[in-house]
Amino acid sequence: MNRLQTAFRRPPIFMPYFPVGYPDLPASIDVLEVLARNGADLIEVGLSFSDPLADGPVIQQATQVALQNGVTTRDGIAAIAELRRRGVEIPLLLMGYYNPILAYGLRNFVRDAVQAGADGFILPDLPPEEADEFRALLDETQTPLVTMLAPTTSDERMERIARRAQGFIYLVSVTGVTGERSQVTSGLSDLIARVRRYTEIPVCVGFGISTPEQAAAVGQLADGVIVGSACVRAVGGSADPVQAAAEFAQKYRLRR
Repeated sequence: MNRLQTAFRRPPIFMPYFPVGYPDLPASIDVLEVLARNGADLIEVGLSFSDPLADGPVIQQATQVALQNGVTTRDGIAAIAELRRRGVEIPLLLMGYYNPILAYGLRNFVRDAVQAGADGFILPDLPPEEADEFRALLDETQTPLVTMLAPTTSDERMERIARRAQGFIYLVSVTGVTGERSQVTSGLSDLIARVRRYTEIPVCVGFGISTPEQAAAVGQLADGVIVGSACVRAVGGSADPVQAAAEFAQKYRLRR
């Protein structure tokens, strides 16, 4: 059983997102480590890109800072390796965009990321219909490409995607980009039920989850809760990012 499968043995899981290089490279690695040690069950490790089409203003600003700091895709992979050296054992998924990976070289990227200790990939701008080349490389290493579904996904397409899904389903709870919302989307229970008609793999909900109370409520419905903008805001807005990360994870953790 791999790390990802092990993590989902006791759902729901808490899955924060944080980008490598924000507010600077060393601090971001410390933040990721502290999140792992204070309640995160899985972490989305962010790779920055100049055109992050799925991200709202909080994450856009953070990833822009990372780019201005000169942080690269190679640095993101190295961050995974460093976290493994520090003894972080929870699943770490690289989340980013396809263009930098193409520039890196698909086969080289997959090889280096998996060797570093990455447990999977999330690429919001790579539709499943166009992912065969990348997925074939991942299949060689038995590493999943996590696919995303949204409220606007038709039943036909949802079934087609869900039946081929790997690792878990990333269910986007709202239409639009990442960012905090004042309340959990109405109809979320029905949306999760739609997805579960077509797959038995875990369903994790992201986009728009802002508070620990919202995370707990979503955790009653889904197998996992993804929190990005609230995490980046809490950590990036603190004079002590590492302490802020510890406090954030302790508040949002779903396993007690």
